[in-house]
Amino acid sequence: MNKSSFRNSCLLFLAACIWGMAFVSQSKGMDYMQPFTFNGVRALIGAFVLFIYILVTRNVAKRKGTLEPINWKMALPGCIFCGIALTLDRNLQQFVIAYNKVGKEGFITTLYIIFVPIAGVFFGKRVRWIVWVAAAMAAAGMYLLCMTEGLSVNSGDLMVFLCAVVFTAHIMIVDYYSPKADGVVLSCIQFAICGIVCTVCALIWESPNLGQLQEGIGALLYAGVLSCGVAYTLQIVGQKGVNPTVAALIMSLESVVATIAGYVAFKIGFLTTDQTLTARQIAGCAIVFAAVILVQLPAGWFRRKGRT
Repeated sequence: MNKSSFRNSCLLFLAACIWGMAFVSQSKGMDYMQPFTFNGVRALIGAFVLFIYILVTRNVAKRKGTLEPINWKMALPGCIFCGIALTLDRNLQQFVIAYNKVGKEGFITTLYIIFVPIAGVFFGKRVRWIVWVAAAMAAAGMYLLCMTEGLSVNSGDLMVFLCAVVFTAHIMIVDYYSPKADGVVLSCIQFAICGIVCTVCALIWESPNLGQLQEGIGALLYAGVLSCGVAYTLQIVGQKGVNPTVAALIMSLESVVATIAGYVAFKIGFLTTDQTLTARQIAGCAIVFAAVILVQLPAGWFRRKGRT
């Protein structure tokens, strides 16, 4: 793995950590407001933070004479497609987060690690055999964690399954547009689109008020500034030059972080829903973590005889 790929992998891992802990803030946010309200406000916060960042950095670049024009021909379609996918993904996830365990929902969401290589085949992406093995391992780990009552699933699980499908589309869209457009601009506009759509939906179907926002300000700031503004930008920048399947496996570590964060939050009383995992579920978590580590090993490592 070259330095650029390693750096981008680290950015994706950092994004996964931020997202994993965001499951807790999302769950807490549901104590104060409804899904469209929460998603609309946090997306607009993320868009505002990134807009300020863009203004400052472009002003500095202009003074230094290094300002590059924005390629709107490529950026605008990418922003629209990413914005639509993000809006669907965030709302599907938020609507069910109150009904599932934080850790369980985090793992169902990571089904995209299976969907991404399948989708990549249709777009001519080459996938190493070891990546398929890692994806299968991750699927087995999620089975151990999620299917604790036989093969039964509830309606919330099905919605999170759809969320994984939509996030797969988001990863593939980012994979196509991130090398061709400014990543921060792409991230900023996708959140503006998401925020506007969710806010309109909140005004139609919900009853948002200032008191709700004041009570849930902590969850909103974490989800808006870090989960939206920082983590999704890290994803767009980090995916440059990284195979989308490998990127999906790295980002699937959000489920491991979500599980740990949910358990800690329950133990300290921040969450009231029991987030305790059984030995079987912990084993599933460990298998997914091992799969992500496996896919990061150099391709030549598996061709060397006598390696222990």
